[in-house]
Amino acid sequence: MSDVLRELVQLLRLERIEENIFRGQSQDLGWGMVFGGQVLGQALSAARQTVPPERHCHSLHGYFLRAGDAKKPIVYTVDPIRDGRSFTTRRVVGVQNGKAIFSLSASFQVVEPGFDHQVPAKGAPGPSGIPNERELFGRMAEKIPPKLKTRALGPRPIEVRPVAPHNALAPDIRPATRQVWFRAADTLGDEQLEHQMLLAWASDSHFLTTAMQPHGVSWLTPGMQVASLDHSMWFHRPFRVDEWLLYEIESPSASGARGLVLGRFYTRDGQLVASTAQEGLMRDRRAPTLG
Repeated sequence: MSDVLRELVQLLRLERIEENIFRGQSQDLGWGMVFGGQVLGQALSAARQTVPPERHCHSLHGYFLRAGDAKKPIVYTVDPIRDGRSFTTRRVVGVQNGKAIFSLSASFQVVEPGFDHQVPAKGAPGPSGIPNERELFGRMAEKIPPKLKTRALGPRPIEVRPVAPHNALAPDIRPATRQVWFRAADTLGDEQLEHQMLLAWASDSHFLTTAMQPHGVSWLTPGMQVASLDHSMWFHRPFRVDEWLLYEIESPSASGARGLVLGRFYTRDGQLVASTAQEGLMRDRRAPTLG
């Protein structure tokens, strides 16, 4: 396993410091605040470690309450609020400096047979031949802000290949849709939790930025204040993150300085394995243009 992927897996695994209490380290991706995908993956990890192994997460719903400090660890407390015959529910709170920065509710279920249908993928070119983000950033290395260069140009734990690349440094106006291929940088084990944690981590990437596309701005546009407010995820079928997954994203609405985004993860053969939803802050602090 590559060093950067092993580091990410260890970051999401957490340290148990007491019954139902865990501690996770933080990772600075270049902007000083904790990446939303990190607390999603870590909170899921904390919840999962208190649930019988035969039960698997089928849904999670999280709220980002405060910006996390990427230089400090996060303590996660798990409330085992329900253990039923088929379903188990956990509530998790992530704390830094004595204050809650994130809350999560997650539900787990035993494996059961049932009806099966899905919405088909819209279709996209396969990942072969599509440049990954590292290659795309390398073409404009001189324009990347210094604090982001290590992240943008260095090795990645998850390889990302946008079907239609969007330049966050010079955004154009386009419809509020994206298609992005994701795959772990190396082979992983068979434990489904590991794959779910990594997909939760990756699901916050390319997400809210899709809602800004119709307005010709990005999270790097001066004067834009951008932050995730909540994040939901549903796991439909088993999957592997070390095999290519297509993330189809759309934003049906933006209003009140908020944007809504919806996403679906498909395998290369078109199987829908997970769905996502998020609302985020998109506050334009730029001075209004005087006519």
